Amino acid sequence: MIDEGYTKFVVDWSRTPPLTHSQIDELIQWRKPLYATGLIGQYEDIGIGYGNISIRTSANGQFIISGTQTGHLADLENEHFSLVTGFDLQANSVECSGPIQASSESMTHASIYSLDASINAVVHVHSTDLWVRLRDSLPTTDAAVAYGTPEMAEEFERLYSNTDFPATGVAVMAGHEDGIISIGQSLPEAAQRVLELVRRKR
Repeated sequence: MIDEGYTKFVVDWSRTPPLTHSQIDELIQWRKPLYATGLIGQYEDIGIGYGNISIRTSANGQFIISGTQTGHLADLENEHFSLVTGFDLQANSVECSGPIQASSESMTHASIYSLDASINAVVHVHSTDLWVRLRDSLPTTDAAVAYGTPEMAEEFERLYSNTDFPATGVAVMAGHEDGIISIGQSLPEAAQRVLELVRRKR
């Protein structure tokens, strides 16, 4: 069963005008090949979008992320991004601002950024083929843990500490059907890591 698109944490969202950060141009640029290969998109049968992309904006962990339920859009603009300004894992809450609410995966992105200051981009995609083929061969979260929860955040902390996730930069979300996470010191690195996995299967 696809478990996607539903926010599982408390969101403190301040509706503000579209963001003007120059980094949005880079997010738009690198989302295009991810969308073109089907790694970001929409499950047409249930009308729910999947996949999101983010980039760190400051040393204190703030980041820009694509907005909730934008997966179906081929092209994003400034109004489709939100700035995450804080999160509280124990309270299961995320603070964000912008014209759209942050992605339902924002808690996972926030927790990953908190692992290492060298992580500057996070990409979350969906691929049935990659998910089936790479589950348990790449660092993999516990199948009992759902996306967007404090438990998933703890799972990524475990993977970062106890597996080669810091080196591979790619992990499989066993409890989130089709879900793959890639990280990088830059957005091109994070995006290319998962795009390369797609190229290898062809």
